Amino acid sequence: MKFPGAIPLLIATALLSGCGFWGGESEVEPSKLVDFSAEKQVDVAWSAQIGSGPGTMYHQFVPAVGDVNVYAADSRGEVVALSRVDGRKVWESDLDLVLSGGIGAGYGTVVVASEDGDVVALNAETGEELWRARAASEVVAQPQVNADLVVVQVINGQVAAYDRVTGEHRWTFDSQIPQLSLRGTSAPVLTSNVTLTGFANGKLVAIDNRSGSALWEQRVALAEGRSELERIVDIDGRPLIFNGIVFVGSYQGRLLALNPRGAQVIWAQDFSTYRGLAAGFGNVYAVSADDEIGAFDAGSSASVWHQDALRYRGLTSPVSLGDTLVVGDAQGYLHFMSQIDGHFVARYNFDSSGVFSDPVVVDDTLYVFSNDGKLSALTLN
Repeated sequence: MKFPGAIPLLIATALLSGCGFWGGESEVEPSKLVDFSAEKQVDVAWSAQIGSGPGTMYHQFVPAVGDVNVYAADSRGEVVALSRVDGRKVWESDLDLVLSGGIGAGYGTVVVASEDGDVVALNAETGEELWRARAASEVVAQPQVNADLVVVQVINGQVAAYDRVTGEHRWTFDSQIPQLSLRGTSAPVLTSNVTLTGFANGKLVAIDNRSGSALWEQRVALAEGRSELERIVDIDGRPLIFNGIVFVGSYQGRLLALNPRGAQVIWAQDFSTYRGLAAGFGNVYAVSADDEIGAFDAGSSASVWHQDALRYRGLTSPVSLGDTLVVGDAQGYLHFMSQIDGHFVARYNFDSSGVFSDPVVVDDTLYVFSNDGKLSALTLN
């Protein structure tokens, strides 16, 4: 598979494929895998098949990990709950919908969304449908759940909130987005009082959960350049809160550290990314648009290490697992790097269909979901 370098998919008046849509000589080959001596071993606790999977078009399907179960869905509307202990199927619900994003879960509620804007809440214990609501457009990022609200980010620049119990619409926040943007949106960070999310216009916004109004906004990237392509500044990765600081990155923009109380900029680094961030060992980790991985000191922004051996392999967002950093790639490999200096400590050939879904780590277990629907719980020893 060839990758066009930076952009997995674009939205304009037409939808463009992310695998080689430039065509011709501008296509680049993914970096070949380098040899190294493995220091750790990947063990499979269990594996399960989730329908036909999310597919191989660029997507943001992410499983949700609860206290007891793991929840996942395929693009055809099959939603499954599996035991975290052994992967045993607890329940399955077949929705008559084409799903377009990951699963949100919390407070006894599981939430999915469709490419037509349907938002569906299910009982986390039984899979019984609780309610359906309708957003203004497609929801491609993972819905977020707290005790009171279900919040979804819509591809047209809106963020919509619904009552978690009844599904009643609470509020909608509108943001103007440019005509041309990346295929995807940021998944909001939902706290008890505030929804924090980024938009295709390069702004990070804190939204009051009671009223839906903006508490503050901060520009992460400024659209520059003559062409519309050069002016794309999407924030598609989920913001990260680490040690009381908000971190966020943008495409063709910056990596920013902010004080969440007043949005004051603590530090900024030029860095282009459309993925989420990870943190650990006092560092913030980011994957660049051309799949180079950078580690930055969370307090000062100083570069700690840089790993460029995975360029153009179509990496996922990074996650921290113990003392390692993990990314998946579009050819189905998982790459494990030391958080100290970025050297490779393990590699695992997970699934040849590829891994576009961001891995999830809970209690030192890595949950990985392939494009063909293979969901596994892995440990590193």
